[in-house]
Amino acid sequence: MNIRLRVPLTARRIDEQDRASSPLELLFDLTFVVAIAQAVAQLAHGLEGGPLISTLIPFGLTFFAIWWAWMNFTWFSSGYDNDDALYRVTTMLQMIGVLILCSGIPAVFEQGDYTALTLGYFVMRFGLITQWTRAALADSEHRRSSVRTIIGYGTLQAGWLARLLLPEHWGLPVSLLLVVLELLVPLWAARAGDPGWNPGHIAERFGLFTIILLGESVLAAMTGFQRAYTADGLSAQLVIVALASVVTLFALWWLYYLEPSAAGLAERRRFSYIWAYGHYATFGALAMLGAGLEVAVASPSEDGLVPARVIALAVTVPVSLFLVTLWSLNAQLIPYAAIRARVILPSALITALLPFAADSLQPVGIVLIGAAACAFAVVLASLNQAGRTVRTPPETSPSRLTDQG
Repeated sequence: MNIRLRVPLTARRIDEQDRASSPLELLFDLTFVVAIAQAVAQLAHGLEGGPLISTLIPFGLTFFAIWWAWMNFTWFSSGYDNDDALYRVTTMLQMIGVLILCSGIPAVFEQGDYTALTLGYFVMRFGLITQWTRAALADSEHRRSSVRTIIGYGTLQAGWLARLLLPEHWGLPVSLLLVVLELLVPLWAARAGDPGWNPGHIAERFGLFTIILLGESVLAAMTGFQRAYTADGLSAQLVIVALASVVTLFALWWLYYLEPSAAGLAERRRFSYIWAYGHYATFGALAMLGAGLEVAVASPSEDGLVPARVIALAVTVPVSLFLVTLWSLNAQLIPYAAIRARVILPSALITALLPFAADSLQPVGIVLIGAAACAFAVVLASLNQAGRTVRTPPETSPSRLTDQG
């Protein structure tokens, strides 16, 4: 394959058929596998050793940095990926920034030190702004939008660096303000013209990130299994908790891929920002679930080390949050969604109520009932989808839409 050294970075067609993730995008995702693994591991340690609030705040900010960096590049690459040498180099620069960010995650949780995380973000932002500058120079049709993006992200990156100089008690409120402003930049830029993105490509990219998060949860559950097995050997309780954890993750994967997100994004582009931003909760729930499952699976060997109520909350809150956000996002995007309120909300409610019986059920009961609730949602949603397909004429059947995500 011949690599072009430098070509104009013009917008790609938004209706390209069979647009798939490039090898460079898949390599880019691998750096986020490392970042997410670091965040999940630190959250699991925090659940076992400290107050929840002192763990959840750094996790929320750290996961926002991970998710938002991935989102920024994903949306840009959907509209402008030309795969020339300069594009590859600036993308790899962003990957280096992710690795620097990874090195700073333990310090965020242990000392509240955001220096390395912020510097890693600066490196990522430099690479991204370089790409947007190329787009502004080459694509006159979307130049105003690109310039707004450059101004917005450049100004806010200066704000993140300045935040390091503030007293500690100003750190959280200033961070929250900067987070809100970060989310507003794409909306402000879009008012000058939508830079363009491919619905099928975006749906696939989000689906792949979901798989990454589910994979991290599998790894976390396996880590808990190894801890319990090393301490006490194999037991029926350990096997039940481990199998129920896997069933839960498989059910959530099934539910996510049940809907044709690509078709919904193509038909209702105006809902794309709500759908994309809502994934912070969806993705964050999967990351938190990984930490919760690690603690739950390890609990048989560490009886009493972590209160049953804490373990229950660490598992059931993420599952309920995932189910509710998945339903709410699809309800706006896909009017013929199989994931309806009557399908998802009962399972989400059952799961959310489990912590109130934590002392009686213990982790094994919590995880087992949660897995059953998720599996029940899969059965209902699948039956609903099958019935919808039968009732829909072939020429308009949603089942004929491709690029599921």
